[in-house]
Amino acid sequence: MHVLVTGACGFIGSHVSDALLARGDTVYGVDNFNDFYDPAIKESHAAMLQRRHGFMLVRGSILEPQTLAAAFSRRPDVVVHLAAWAGVRPSIERPALYQRENIEGTVAVMDAARAAPGKDGGLPRFVFASSSSVYGGQDKVPFHEDDPVMEPVSPYAATKRSGELLLYTYSHIFGLFSTSLRFFTVYGPRQRPEMAIHKFAQLIVDGKAVPRYGDGSTARDYTYIDDIVSGVLASVDRATGPAFRIYNLGNSQTVRLDELIDAIGRAVGKTPVIQALPDQPGDVPRTFADISRARAELGYAPQTPIDAGLQKFASWFLAKQVRR
Repeated sequence: MHVLVTGACGFIGSHVSDALLARGDTVYGVDNFNDFYDPAIKESHAAMLQRRHGFMLVRGSILEPQTLAAAFSRRPDVVVHLAAWAGVRPSIERPALYQRENIEGTVAVMDAARAAPGKDGGLPRFVFASSSSVYGGQDKVPFHEDDPVMEPVSPYAATKRSGELLLYTYSHIFGLFSTSLRFFTVYGPRQRPEMAIHKFAQLIVDGKAVPRYGDGSTARDYTYIDDIVSGVLASVDRATGPAFRIYNLGNSQTVRLDELIDAIGRAVGKTPVIQALPDQPGDVPRTFADISRARAELGYAPQTPIDAGLQKFASWFLAKQVRR
């Protein structure tokens, strides 16, 4: 297939693009190389992908009509829309930016998709990266796709829920066959440096204190990148069933924050030093995915328990430290 991947040179996007290329698909990657974190990291991912047969890169923002025109001129069979400004806490500081990039950007990509029929004359299928943050602070666990999600507690979460609602509307009105994937705390090699596991590993290796917000009892459903990619590829291949469908992609296990910090310390071979801090606005007490729908309809079956995933992450991370 021909697959258009927005955010192709980011953490998840580079892994998804890699996997698509490995199975013989052609990938049209779009990325604007913004300064949310060091653009050199994305440049290294781009260089890696451009060495692969079948990858073509379009540099630019999804808010620029010329960027989307260039990307959709290839008439993709499927769009995987991963581009977004990420992170709960940064979104509290810059809500207008998140609204523009994540909501207006998503509408721009959907409009481009419905205006660019694929090679068979039909609209390209659409896969959207949503987030477990849409569940907010609800007490019921595990989280199921049919749970009410009316109370997002951060601008980032609100933008992702908005994207889901807009995607349903485009599916209903314009016939855009759509899949929305709620990712649960993705980690692994190439993880962004500000994300918790990468950030904590760096602080531990450097002998600096790890900020632990709250009493350490908050818990997350940490999902290894290879498992997320398997769910994304299954969604790329989904061509039957409901015209709009939401799936949780998680590990369906929770890990407490204090346990996570200790496990990262074991993986990198150093004892963490803890700096206890108050709870942060926008944080939720737990995330926990019910993956029964994804298991039944996509064949999704996560294979990587947290300790094994942290060891794989640590191998990549420590090798990167040697090269610094």
